[in-house]
Order: sequence, then C-alpha cells, then structure tokens
Amino acid sequence: MADRVGVSPSTIRNRIDRLEADGIISGYHPEVDHEAANLPLQVSSVISAPSDELESHSRELRGIQGIIDVREMLTGRRNIHVDVVGTSTTDITRTTDAIDDLGVDTESSETMRTRHVQPFTHFFFQGTGSMSTRGEHDEDDSPA
Repeated sequence: MADRVGVSPSTIRNRIDRLEADGIISGYHPEVDHEAANLPLQVSSVISAPSDELESHSRELRGIQGIIDVREMLTGRRNIHVDVVGTSTTDITRTTDAIDDLGVDTESSETMRTRHVQPFTHFFFQGTGSMSTRGEHDEDDSPA
C-alpha cells in the first residue's frame, strides 16, 4: 500500500492507527467463502417491519442461526434486508420460518448466485493525483 501511494510503511501504519483511534475504522472482518465452508445456499430477503420496531427486529434477526447480514433501510416498507446461508433447503426454511415467527412481512426472497465484495478503496491521499470514479488515474495525471 505504501508503494502505491508513495509514502513509507510507517506513515501508512500511523494513518491507520489514527483512523482506528478516531473510530473511522472500527474493526476487521474475515471474508468467508460460504461454499468452501459447506454453506452453498445463500438467500437474500427483503422484509418490512414497523419503523418504530426496526431496531428490536434487527437485533432479533441477528440472533437467528444462519443470518449473516442485516441491513436497516431508511424506507417505510422493505426496510430490512437480510442475507441467510445454509447447507440445505431445510436450513434455509428453518431460518425463514424463524424470521416469519417475528411477525414481520417478508416481501421477497432471492437465491444468490454470486456475491462480490470489495474493499473500500476510495480514500484519496494527498499527492497521489485525482482519481476517476472507476479507481483509475485521470488522464491529466498520467506520467509524461
């Protein structure tokens, strides 16, 4: 990383330490290959819950085995998005039944084919030139 942005490794470490101390970086998480972990089925569901119960439903959902991600949305309906993994349709059904038992409305559920996650790489460091939205240097910054 230091070579890419043109600074020393200790400068990178100091910047990361500062980001952690300021609460901007709050943790590091493993990238899990669910298929390799024998969890080949992945389902993404969209749920509607009353907005005044959003926080409590989110907490309850995170306690259900098989749920790996819960995202709260700002919208009135379709305001919780949940990702579920399992080894079989029996696992998925058990998890979706537990979701239904909370009294929320499952608006849709889709089986995922592939999930692509990438690190956030949009921090622009002074002296590295401007970057386009595609992560490439603008033409004006290319070396002559």
